[in-house]
Amino acid sequence: MLDRDRCLVRNFKYYCALDETEAELLAALEKTPQTVSNAQMLWEEHQPAENLCVLSEGWACSYRSMDDGTRQILNIFLPGDVVGLSDFSPRRHLTSVAMLTEGIVCRFPIKNLTDIFTTSPKLTTVLFSLAGQQQAIMAERLVNMGRRTAREKVAHFICEMHLRLSKTCPDITHRFNLPLSQQVLADVLGLSAVHVSRTFSELREEGLLYRERNRIEICDLEAFYKVANFSDIYLGDSVNELLKLFERDSNTLR
Repeated sequence: MLDRDRCLVRNFKYYCALDETEAELLAALEKTPQTVSNAQMLWEEHQPAENLCVLSEGWACSYRSMDDGTRQILNIFLPGDVVGLSDFSPRRHLTSVAMLTEGIVCRFPIKNLTDIFTTSPKLTTVLFSLAGQQQAIMAERLVNMGRRTAREKVAHFICEMHLRLSKTCPDITHRFNLPLSQQVLADVLGLSAVHVSRTFSELREEGLLYRERNRIEICDLEAFYKVANFSDIYLGDSVNELLKLFERDSNTLR
């Protein structure tokens, strides 16, 4: 398998079929895949946004550092995500990004996106749709932080991770890997690590959720969704809908 099939090409093939020209455009964005370690920084906030990256393997997060030494995690990136799309306009990284596990990243110059914008409306559609999805996730994170109870926060986040993982791992079940420490979960949810632990214990006692190290088991998915007051609208696969519109308009112009 070619190196290009490991990162951007593989990610985009989830949303649409690619011809050879489109695959080459994506491959041109990539540098040599780089192995990264747990907690390794990919970039820090306010640095010039010269590169973006594709997370080929592993988990990562974006966050803002607080004056008291704590941090607020804003987004969790999963394998196949394009990291840094929100930094295209300001041209400086708005957040720091660090690995949460070991992994592989593929970096590419942000300026090279112009080749896609001028050549392929289809790929441009996918890129902007992916950026929109990331913004929708961050908006929902804001609601989760400000307006939900600790119980709802934990349950909602677990539901989100389960659904996001199921998009690229269609064989995922109600048991899945969540390689996040209690402190990371606390930094995501705006809770203390102790409060996170207590909430997991409460959910376990009610027979809704079991957690063993990094393994999660949702005992009753429907009941758990109700506890979380979870709606998956913000995770809707709008990319495919936009591509259908693109294909329809392209056929109309022929």
